[in-house]
Amino acid sequence: MKQQHLATAVGLFILAGIGALSFLAFQVSNLSQTYQGESYQITAYFDNVGGLKPKAPVTLSGVNIGRVDSIAYDPDYLQAAVVLTIQHTYRNHLTQDTFAKILTAGLLGEKYIGLELGGSDELLQPGDTIGTTQSALVLEDMIGRFLFNQAQETP
Repeated sequence: MKQQHLATAVGLFILAGIGALSFLAFQVSNLSQTYQGESYQITAYFDNVGGLKPKAPVTLSGVNIGRVDSIAYDPDYLQAAVVLTIQHTYRNHLTQDTFAKILTAGLLGEKYIGLELGGSDELLQPGDTIGTTQSALVLEDMIGRFLFNQAQETP
């Protein structure tokens, strides 16, 4: 009888552990934060997306206002085309000269897109393109530049 209670307690403990790990996985991957309301799409072109993934957050002043919908190479622009899905409530906030950059958050290096507003009076409309972007900083490129500059300075 004691053996059966011990086995039941161990089984419940294992199930609780699996539930906790699943919860953490959803929190880390941001899959639990989905917006169900109306939205619209805009596009931004980047030279290098540096590990940005679909469903990554799009923020404005640190506030999550949307998600990355898709990432594809555009042979006409010779750049990566990133389609952003923005919550409809922010439609009257993004100006024509909005600046988009790929940033890194947290210790795990999760990439996201940060938007900064410009001073224009004209607003971005659904289907428009963000004109000014800054690609992701790639650590390997920065180390390569540093080493190249060190080799140049050595007599």
